[in-house]
Amino acid sequence: MSALLTDLIADDADAWDRAGLLPVDLLRKLGADGLLCAQVSAAYGGRDLTSADNGEFTAHVGSLCSSVRSVMTSQGMAAWTIERFGTPEQQAAFLPQLTGGALAATGFSERGAGSDLSAMTTRIRRDGDGFVLDGHKAWVTAAHYADQLVLFGTLEESYEDLYEDADGQPEPGVAAPGAQAAPGAQAAAVVVPAATPGVTIERILDPLGCRAAGHANITLDGVRVPAENLLGGVGLPLPLLVTTALAYGRMSVAWGCAGILRGCLTAAAQHASVRRQFGVPLAEHQLVARHLAELYVAEQTATRACEHASRCWDDGSPDQVTATVLAKHVSAGHAARGAATAVQVLASAGAQDGHVVARAYRDTKLMELIEGSNEMCQLMLARHVLATTA
Repeated sequence: MSALLTDLIADDADAWDRAGLLPVDLLRKLGADGLLCAQVSAAYGGRDLTSADNGEFTAHVGSLCSSVRSVMTSQGMAAWTIERFGTPEQQAAFLPQLTGGALAATGFSERGAGSDLSAMTTRIRRDGDGFVLDGHKAWVTAAHYADQLVLFGTLEESYEDLYEDADGQPEPGVAAPGAQAAPGAQAAAVVVPAATPGVTIERILDPLGCRAAGHANITLDGVRVPAENLLGGVGLPLPLLVTTALAYGRMSVAWGCAGILRGCLTAAAQHASVRRQFGVPLAEHQLVARHLAELYVAEQTATRACEHASRCWDDGSPDQVTATVLAKHVSAGHAARGAATAVQVLASAGAQDGHVVARAYRDTKLMELIEGSNEMCQLMLARHVLATTA
């Protein structure tokens, strides 16, 4: 798979970055090969990869093009959400689309609700035999390319009102295992075809990083979907529902950052080996050699954190959530500092827009913001320390 991606991306990542767009036919080919969400079960057309194997694949793509990796992350999050919260019927309906060439995006954030998910204003209300969505989503990765949108919001009815059977009893099998009904509005994830009337997708032009990843803002104005598009995780509290879905994104970003570090390390080492100053290669100057050592330490540290988190996923460890947050925080921070170090080593050679380390310098800043900012990751890790040691 890695060789295939290397051949497909080749040297085109720079041009895609400058143009701000990826070839849609490439994305559909990757999707139809099950490579955009390779952890999906083979029964639904996926590659059935473990978290560890999918992580290494994600790192390889990240080393080549962070925009393609971002689309992979988006597609994987959509599939993960459907796998975790969809009924068997919903999984059978939607997952083969995501492994068959259809493209997907997942929308959480809003202009006034980024880290504070309780401020989410997107509303989902029952209307006859379907549901209607109203609201906005901001900075949705891959939305510009998407055929399907997995969107999060709050329901106006209670859990019991939504899913009573003919005898007035709660219908079984519609909520995630262990879900408990809570009073008032409930969280929900809905699969919305991007072409549905009332959906407006506005591409964000010239973002700082991952410029070709198709970031877009979404407006939902009376968007009607059939009842079967409301995923079965409706009974979960909003923070738990979104955090569960975000876990895949954090893992994917973490591995992608390890890949960025590998790309930066390769570029810096190659340049320092051939560029000569004062009669010797740059690599023979001790301060430059220190930069190379620091890059190697950063890449190895990020990789080990990701490997540990993936083992927790594959083993079903109770430490999975904390390990994932740790991997994302460590990898993103090291990638941002490592990209700056790579630019320092290459100097003017790496300062031109489109160069691999110039792209990394911009892309990694976004990695410190998305799927939980540095500060949010630190708060979550601090809460873990207090809960386990205080």
